[in-house]
Amino acid sequence: MPSHAEAPPLPEPLRVPVADSHTHLDMQSGTVEEALAKAASVGVTTVVQVGCDVRGSQWAARTAAQHDAVHAAVALHPNEAPRIVHGDPDGWSRQGAREPGGDAALDEAFAEIDRLAALPQVKGVGETGLDYFRTGEEGKAAQERSFRAHIEIAKRHGKALVIHDREAHTDVLRILKEEGAPDRTVFHCYSGDADMAEVCARAGYYMSFAGNVTFKNAQHLRDALAVAPRELVLVETDAPFLTPAPYRGRPNAPYLVPVTVRAMAAVRGIGEDALAEALAANTARAFGY
Repeated sequence: MPSHAEAPPLPEPLRVPVADSHTHLDMQSGTVEEALAKAASVGVTTVVQVGCDVRGSQWAARTAAQHDAVHAAVALHPNEAPRIVHGDPDGWSRQGAREPGGDAALDEAFAEIDRLAALPQVKGVGETGLDYFRTGEEGKAAQERSFRAHIEIAKRHGKALVIHDREAHTDVLRILKEEGAPDRTVFHCYSGDADMAEVCARAGYYMSFAGNVTFKNAQHLRDALAVAPRELVLVETDAPFLTPAPYRGRPNAPYLVPVTVRAMAAVRGIGEDALAEALAANTARAFGY
């Protein structure tokens, strides 16, 4: 039996190259160069490196500047905003020490995200949104303020908006409508059902599916994938999280995208080459590269 810490084997390469539309290389083992080479060997030739706090966003921007195969997205994760407001020592600090917190600290973080969003290698603002799973009532105001600020930053810089939506579908859709969504809006790790997929389709929102679409208990995701317009579907790893079956629980990485692509093709009843062509075109269009 393989260890849960053991990396899954290389899948059969895709014949048509695709992009991993959402990954966290800074949370994975090994070097960036090793991760990119391993991914490219199986037909995953592009990745979108996503920041979750200021330091992670700075790292994403630097890494994208150094590697043609990497594009960056920058933001404060929904759970990061309450930490900054409340002066959590795990929140962002330029000196690595505890910040006093409050609205001023959050404004300072927004200013740095705004600066990064202007860089040419930064193609997205995210992951931002709402997360009611890990943050309770006391954090909702900070999350909503942060989400609205990121929407404004994305629109002002003409970048894609990358949404984290966990158990907050109604409020995420409401705020997007109130603020006016950017022209290119991506629901990362799409978690809604088929009815929500139809709402997203009417609004022109992209839906990115991760390895959890392969989980036994995720029929609602497969139902959503089945009705989502082909031109609005993306694939991602969210690595090192959400490793697809049959490797669930082991470390995820961009090279495992082909496993999810093949599962998605089966759900849609089309060939993997046809789906891969659509995924590649959709990701390039969504992120403007």
